[in-house]
Amino acid sequence: MGKSENIIELIDVRKVFDDETVAVENFNLQVKKGEFVTFLGPSGCGKTTTLRMIAGFDIPTSGKILLNGEDISTLPPNKRPVNTVFQKYALFPHLNVYENIAFGLRLKKVPEERVDRKGKTVTKFIRLGKSEIDRKVKKALEIVDLEGFEKRSVSTLSGGQQQRIAIARAIVNEPEILLLDEPLGALDLKMRKEMQVELKNMHKKLGITFIYVTHDQEEALTMSDKIVVINDGEIQQTGTPTEIYNEPVNTFVADFIGESNIFNGAVVGKLKVKFCGATFDCLDDYEINQLVDVVVRPEDIRICKPGEGQLKGRVISSVFKGVHYEITVQIGKFEIVIQSTSDAPVGGVIGLRIEPDGIHLMEKVYTVNKYDGVITKNNTVEFGDGDFECDLTQLYSGSHIDEEGYLVTAEGEKKDLTGVEVNVEVAPSDISMTDDLNAGGAKGNIISMIYKGDHYRYIVRTEENEEDYVLSCPDMWNTGDLVGVVIAKEKIKLALKPAEEEK
Repeated sequence: MGKSENIIELIDVRKVFDDETVAVENFNLQVKKGEFVTFLGPSGCGKTTTLRMIAGFDIPTSGKILLNGEDISTLPPNKRPVNTVFQKYALFPHLNVYENIAFGLRLKKVPEERVDRKGKTVTKFIRLGKSEIDRKVKKALEIVDLEGFEKRSVSTLSGGQQQRIAIARAIVNEPEILLLDEPLGALDLKMRKEMQVELKNMHKKLGITFIYVTHDQEEALTMSDKIVVINDGEIQQTGTPTEIYNEPVNTFVADFIGESNIFNGAVVGKLKVKFCGATFDCLDDYEINQLVDVVVRPEDIRICKPGEGQLKGRVISSVFKGVHYEITVQIGKFEIVIQSTSDAPVGGVIGLRIEPDGIHLMEKVYTVNKYDGVITKNNTVEFGDGDFECDLTQLYSGSHIDEEGYLVTAEGEKKDLTGVEVNVEVAPSDISMTDDLNAGGAKGNIISMIYKGDHYRYIVRTEENEEDYVLSCPDMWNTGDLVGVVIAKEKIKLALKPAEEEK
């Protein structure tokens, strides 16, 4: 069997912290030798935790991390051929540039074979000589384009120069893998863009594996061979920058990577989809009548004369962005954002044309909220870390609730439903939010919001058991808001679990 071209493999990796917070879940990834791989996702999604597990600073709760096929899950950091560059550089202010880069080399011992007095060959570990350290430091400075800076104090360097010194110190030990944890986060925009190009060039020069962490989509698209999009501790999609941008697998990826118009749609014919009240030709083949999420990038919409496109609407705003105008068009109850090199007057009516290759369909993930529920003694139903009023008569056809609160079946049988387990379903459109936490049956924080043309899709997560409520709302709330979850009793659909039906 040939040697694997993968340098790092993560197999079913899971990380749970002492407070039972699940940081990483079901993480499976293969990284090839010499690849530039970027972990991309919002703050708190688990990307840095994953990087720390690769470095050895954190140990996986379960699963394996393989280096060249060998399990290194519990191997100490100093035993791994891995170096890390941090956002805050971690340079020694009392040492000059040369001493900062040489610091690790002075501590390093390398094996050397010698013949002892008895004629035996023995391996001794010796420190590097001054000439060897000089050679390695000079080479590292050449790679980061800072030759001649050896005697400079690190406190006199700019942010970009300090970051290069941090990278030089990391690569001077010739690691097989370089881990970079948001290394450009402290730099201004212009310096960050320059360093993106520099890092890509360094990667080509070194030929080693880079694993890079960022929440900046432009950084990921600019530098990466492979992007790993992470949310909620799980991989959402892995692919090249082009694949991630043009073929997102779900609404999170589509919304997080670049600008997107996202709509609810339905497949109405062979390679035909309906959204925004019009029917469009498309390239994605789905079953007829299947509900889908539709993604249209703003740059894929062409402005034309009213009547010449599939859609017609009124311009409600136009903002010059330097290389294009960002134009928002109202089409009935829907809003569509366009990026065009030509302006359109606010208040004017324009036509919009979208070609089939500009329309991307994805299977709709959130069609209904489903929970395991239990009937309480108060004839309410507990589910999703909440307690809601409900209509119990839907469990038995023709039944009613008597004055004592018991359910009476059509046959006259009186039933006490306390503790009965049920399946619960609620449509996203039947859930609303409120600032009054006591008015809702449950409460939680908004963890996600995606605009879908005429409404926002929110996900509210409870604190106790991290139950999620997916809902649709026309009003704009903020991610992180603590809200009450309101569901009208007639909107909660209940069904007895099979075990309960048999009783």
